[in-house]
Amino acid sequence: MIALVDVNNFYASCERMFNPALNGKPIIVLSNNDGCAIARSDEAKALGIQMGAPAFLIHEMCKKNDVKVLSSNYTLYGSMSERVMHILRSFVPTIEVYSIDEAFLNLEGFKNMDLSDLAKRIRDTVMSHTGLPVSIGIGATKALAKMANRFAKKHHKASGVHVADTSERIQEMLAKTSIGDVWGIGHQYQKLLLTHHVTVAADFVKLPEEWIRKNMSVVGQRLYNELKGTSCFTWEEIRPPKKNICTARSFGNIITNLSDLQQAIAAHTSSCARKLRQDNSCASKVHVFIETNPHRGEDQQYFTGVTIPLNVASNNTNELIKFALWGLKKIFKPGYKYQRGGVMVLDLVPQQHIQLGLFDTKDRQKDHRLSKALDSANQLFGKDVVRFGTQSYGKKWHLKATQLSPKYTTQMSQIMTVNSS
Repeated sequence: MIALVDVNNFYASCERMFNPALNGKPIIVLSNNDGCAIARSDEAKALGIQMGAPAFLIHEMCKKNDVKVLSSNYTLYGSMSERVMHILRSFVPTIEVYSIDEAFLNLEGFKNMDLSDLAKRIRDTVMSHTGLPVSIGIGATKALAKMANRFAKKHHKASGVHVADTSERIQEMLAKTSIGDVWGIGHQYQKLLLTHHVTVAADFVKLPEEWIRKNMSVVGQRLYNELKGTSCFTWEEIRPPKKNICTARSFGNIITNLSDLQQAIAAHTSSCARKLRQDNSCASKVHVFIETNPHRGEDQQYFTGVTIPLNVASNNTNELIKFALWGLKKIFKPGYKYQRGGVMVLDLVPQQHIQLGLFDTKDRQKDHRLSKALDSANQLFGKDVVRFGTQSYGKKWHLKATQLSPKYTTQMSQIMTVNSS
């Protein structure tokens, strides 16, 4: 059996954990640059606020209904996610972190245990240790566990648990799950299935397998078999290494000069380099791109990028920044209003498999020690507290986050204080 543990309304729940005054109130969390709603509490959903709704279009509605609007606090959410995953690992030997707020748990060795009781203990422990509510679905396959999780949220809100361990429970779940709510059924497949009178998951599993394979490819066939109890989706306890890494952001303000662009590109490159080192990978190429705003019809438009091959694959921040800024100078044109820029590191190779160049004169061992010291310092004192000068401390290109909550769990200066009086 497999369990899927999912934190309910994760972003909103994290905010409520440190600000109890938000309990019971509608909350939305905005995307980068406070653009649109990417997370909503149940109360906000009840008001009709749609996922992805632009903030400026729902401003009056939020004001009228006293909706708490917050900027994305990814540092806080990442920290709370790590705490939840650590707790889950204490219950089972094998978990697969599926997303920031979801994880699959392998329950293969728990055949003689009451799985409903186990799920409730996991749920209670997560709540008592982090203050975050979770829902847990258990099934014979990943797809059934995912469906059971959704079923628990909709039909068992009090317990937050659903165990699909009998034919009757599975059939009930399939009959009450709309086809559009099935994991892996996107909008196009939903349209296709509805034209064939497939409205719920129970209809889907009654279709001929040959028809599924012909019209929905092998991915649809795997989902079909998963819902019938045959495991087809592989278990990824360790995620496969990334092939590329990208860091790209819209700027908080329009940028017109090269200096501000250099700061942004240097910061994005530093982020890519840090992620490379975390994965013990090195990049063979660096790609830099800049863009104007296509929605500003009155502005001249310019979209371009350049890829720079490296003689020796690297994850050294200083070296990657040097190549990225060289590329930026090649593509930068004055007179344009730039709205977005980013960096991609490509053709990644394992750090231990780097092919050195015959004429390479860099002291790479020294660079490695410097990078390690840089990462250690920033892990101890906060992200980018120690940085390269080209990153600067300019704020012009930084994301807008006018409603950002404190970094309660990662910044000593922002940690909560308790008054004894």
